[in-house]
Amino acid sequence: MDATALRALQAPLKDQYRQSPDAAVITLTAKGSLDDTAIACKVETGRALAVAGLHPATGGSGAELCSGDMLLEALVACAGVTLKAVATALEIPLRAGTVSAEGDLDFRGTLGVDKEAPVGFRAIRLSFALDTDAPQEKLDQLLKLTERYCVVFQTLNHRPELTVAATKG
Repeated sequence: MDATALRALQAPLKDQYRQSPDAAVITLTAKGSLDDTAIACKVETGRALAVAGLHPATGGSGAELCSGDMLLEALVACAGVTLKAVATALEIPLRAGTVSAEGDLDFRGTLGVDKEAPVGFRAIRLSFALDTDAPQEKLDQLLKLTERYCVVFQTLNHRPELTVAATKG
């Protein structure tokens, strides 16, 4: 897809959202079911069933997906798609590229071993290795806009309002 095709694809959506801002607000959902035989949760991805379980550092076998890995994978996916869309819109040629995310966890917090240890990632590093001849100022603009428009990056960067509820069913 080139910049013209991308603009043509997005133009009617942008017009609709300008005219009717409420049309731009949607609710995404994710669902899973608790496994009745293991410490695992079966998550419906829309394409397949993903089974998440304990990370080996917390006693898991490693056979199931770790939710921390899934979070990083979501960041990589979102950032990669966003970068590619921005590069297309700005007509920055990319021959190839890779996206990587790594995050630091202290499992003492997760396991309740040390109440001072944080639960969750202490740091996440996102990086891109791009095969391009674009000048550095174009790459700087590409990175800035990718950060700005990547939904997962912005969600992690600006904590949303979170609520938790449980019902008996």
